[in-house]
Amino acid sequence: MPSPAEPGTPGPSDPAPAHKVHRLDPRSLRGLAHPLRLRLFRKLREGGPATASQLAQRLGESSGATSYHLRQLAAYGFAEDAPEHGKGRERWWRAATEGIRLEPDRLDLADPVQRGAVDVLLYDLADTHTEEVSTWLGTRHTWPDEWQEAYDMSDFTYRLTPAQATDLRARAQELLESYRAYDAENAGAGEAASYRVHLHAFPRETSPGQPDFPKDPS
Repeated sequence: MPSPAEPGTPGPSDPAPAHKVHRLDPRSLRGLAHPLRLRLFRKLREGGPATASQLAQRLGESSGATSYHLRQLAAYGFAEDAPEHGKGRERWWRAATEGIRLEPDRLDLADPVQRGAVDVLLYDLADTHTEEVSTWLGTRHTWPDEWQEAYDMSDFTYRLTPAQATDLRARAQELLESYRAYDAENAGAGEAASYRVHLHAFPRETSPGQPDFPKDPS
């Protein structure tokens, strides 16, 4: 079995298992862009199969609401039946995909409906990231010393063209994806934990009210 790679180096030479990703189109985007559906989808991905009643209890919602929105998630390809978990009459659900990908070239962001759905999705993601970081900061003292040295909160600024920024994003994601091969290897490892990585990269204004790119001379 391959030994763990040093931080910042590629993962094992064996390719990582295929990661099933749902690439959003206008229809599936509208089906997912609902606060409760996003929360349900996240719970199924992270916590595994569950019933509508179990999810309702975890999220503080009614089982009628979770049942309805689970069926909607299934209609748009984000959830599916998990019959191997079925006991009795209650229906079990699981995530139908391991992740989602937002690709602007598949969408018409001039359409206010699609743009609004993207906003719902992105703001929900930003809120989730903020909550996760806050939870870590509030509980980090409970983790072993090894984990106190293994976390990171950094930011970097570069002056790049859109093409260079896109290349940086792709290369960073390729490196991160290579570490997925460790998931199966570390499934029974006592020292392994779920290690969450957030990647935020975006252009910004360097002066208030002044966009940081050249104006059209015309």
